[in-house]
Amino acid sequence: MIRGKLCVLVAVLTLLSATAVVSAEEIKIGVLVDLSGPLTTYGTDIKNTLEIAKEDINSYFKANDLPYTVEFYVEDTKVDPNIALQKVQDLYAKGITLVIGPMGSGEVSNIKSFVTSNKIIIISPSSTALPSLIGVTKPEEKKYIFRFVGTDDLQTDAITAELKDAGIKAVVIAYIGNAWGKGLYETIKPKLDAAGIEVKSYVEYPDPPPADFSPYIAEMEKSVSELLKTYKPSEVAVVAFSYEEAATILAQTKSDSPLLNVVWFGCDGTALSGKALDVCNSASKVGLYSTLFESKGKSFDELKAKYKEKGFGEEPYQYAMNAYDAAWVLALSYVKVIEEKGSYDADTMAETIPQVTVDYSEGKYGVYPVTGTIKLNEWNDRASGDYAIYYVTEECKWDKAGTWIFDDNKIEWAHKPEAPAPPATTPAEQKRTPGFEFALAVVGVLAGAYLIRRRQ
Repeated sequence: MIRGKLCVLVAVLTLLSATAVVSAEEIKIGVLVDLSGPLTTYGTDIKNTLEIAKEDINSYFKANDLPYTVEFYVEDTKVDPNIALQKVQDLYAKGITLVIGPMGSGEVSNIKSFVTSNKIIIISPSSTALPSLIGVTKPEEKKYIFRFVGTDDLQTDAITAELKDAGIKAVVIAYIGNAWGKGLYETIKPKLDAAGIEVKSYVEYPDPPPADFSPYIAEMEKSVSELLKTYKPSEVAVVAFSYEEAATILAQTKSDSPLLNVVWFGCDGTALSGKALDVCNSASKVGLYSTLFESKGKSFDELKAKYKEKGFGEEPYQYAMNAYDAAWVLALSYVKVIEEKGSYDADTMAETIPQVTVDYSEGKYGVYPVTGTIKLNEWNDRASGDYAIYYVTEECKWDKAGTWIFDDNKIEWAHKPEAPAPPATTPAEQKRTPGFEFALAVVGVLAGAYLIRRRQ
């Protein structure tokens, strides 16, 4: 009899448990990242870090008796705008209307119309082009598009301060010909003019990048050579608004090129690039000083420990951290909408995200952002934050050269840029120096005069 009652009790508990599992609603979040293109380093890092986010968010739901789970559906876009559109359409066909990504501003621009017309909420962790450069003229046109990274208006402030503080007086700018690359150039040009830094020329190369950069390298060399007639090497720089193809440019630059006699300044597309270390002889010579939005909050150390424990590396890159916080905000906002309205509504979701972002930043959910306080402006873009400056060392590693402090608009240097050491002169070259030739000429004249005098 007792055994029979126990069997019934076990059956009831099993049924209840199964019902609880079935009733837990899955929050489906698409992830558009680069897993096989020029931003693979960062895309893979985002994918790995979101595995931790999934575990953390689901543990939070369970601990708070919330009947939800989160699941990520990852798609590779190769940072190709056309592939990004195809992938977001595929996700939408599966009923997924919440997305982390895409990574590039060109991608965001290309999917803007589709996500807006279908009310798909996206949060990009790394798109930085100004709203106008992704085809947005009014804040309401960007209602469903959020970005958790500082835009290029902020980054170009940092780069301008960096160049000025490093004593640079003239630059040549090379950039990839997409919305992101053009946007950086167009945004920084007036700022450099105002700072008294000459922009000698710009070199735009196509997107996707070519296999052979020699025509573009020749253009850059010509401009740098002309600048070196007026300025010291320490006063001239190359500014590269590139992705990891900056490594290809350096690899194809000859060792005696004037491009290797000046410092290079990169941006968030080159910072911590794994491919740059493959050409570290050249990269370390020019420094490739690259800005990267960097903001860490109260939960960073905990995430870092989990990241290292899983064997992903020492710590996640900033883009991955931005994606981690984006996952939390999407999940928390979704739950808030469902709990308050009884069903999902995209317009309510878009209106809810900014407030949830504030509450999440203030720790009102019992968890804190790994990227510190997140402030969104009227364009739904992150509006403040510092930028780290990384460079390639002689030991073939990325190290922090300094930090641009947003509040003070100044650089705190740990390793200030210096022009590469000039090539060592050979003995043959030394014999051809003007000073030595002049001395020989003087001796010759005196000897000739002496002989003539003796004959007289």
